[in-house]
Amino acid sequence: MAAAISPAEKNYIAEIQLRGQLPFAVTPHFASLALPDTDDPIRRQFFPDPREALPDPFALDDPLGEYRYRCAPQLVHQYHDRALLLSAGACAGYCRYCFRRVWLASSPPAAGTDALQPAYGAALAYVAAQPAIREVLISGGDPLTLDNAGLVGLFCQLRQARPAVMLRVCTRMPITEPSRMDSETIALFAQFRPLRLVVHINHPRELSAPSRAVFAACADAGIPIHVQTVLLRGINDDPALLAGLFRECLDLGLLPYYLFQMDLAPGTAHFRVPLKQGLAIYRALSGLISGSGLPAYAVDLPGGGGKIRLHEHSITGEKMTANGTAYILKDTGDGEWYYPA
Repeated sequence: MAAAISPAEKNYIAEIQLRGQLPFAVTPHFASLALPDTDDPIRRQFFPDPREALPDPFALDDPLGEYRYRCAPQLVHQYHDRALLLSAGACAGYCRYCFRRVWLASSPPAAGTDALQPAYGAALAYVAAQPAIREVLISGGDPLTLDNAGLVGLFCQLRQARPAVMLRVCTRMPITEPSRMDSETIALFAQFRPLRLVVHINHPRELSAPSRAVFAACADAGIPIHVQTVLLRGINDDPALLAGLFRECLDLGLLPYYLFQMDLAPGTAHFRVPLKQGLAIYRALSGLISGSGLPAYAVDLPGGGGKIRLHEHSITGEKMTANGTAYILKDTGDGEWYYPA
């Protein structure tokens, strides 16, 4: 494995596990894409860093404020026509900038066919009773930590609750463990259309040969794939690199969907690109790639304000808060929210 663990890293991994924080895990495939350099952009995404322990006054255990919109256990209904189902409490590997890192650290991992937990009953009943819901985002953790029998059971029950609902499966597995996306799994996805995959890709080197083969097989099966990317300091905060990534995605039949400004999860400040720098990167990116390859630059307003698209006039002012200087951002209803300056 290219990404060998140093003694110092072993000690820190043991320390975070003792503290009950986001565990360390990485698949052999994803680790093989990393170089030994500690600043390698792949390696930094999964190796714990002592900077995770640094204080961050803006950090929130639930940075998206999902607790505000919990209408049933494991179900979040924030937006009118779609709901989010937290289907699994584990991932194949843990991204160190994860915005659900506190929830994942305390959640029992779902595995095997155990998708239909008792908590799902209330979630399914809620979906059945809400005719406005036309799409269910299946997330977690990573739903593909469930086996195929578990996925079939979950998909069937969602379709019973809301016939013809669009299933949006949010996963990193085609990148971190492409072997999980075998022909049987891809045929399963095709069976449950309308269904689309949303795959998280941050760097061109993540597009390995096995991942490319998975994407080609999904295209042959008629499964649309959208790409989400998180803007990460020292990893992909470069317009030319992002343009290269999104061009490669287009060549593979993937649609660049969102470029996200970092959420304010604990232990992630060292990954955060300053907001004004992010706007400058996006402005430069817009001049390097056609509109078909340009994702929307967006942020989830900290604490539950919802998703907004970021542009030159998104920052409406500055305010000194109890946590420090923050930019003022406005939601769609003109409410004010604060993001660190």
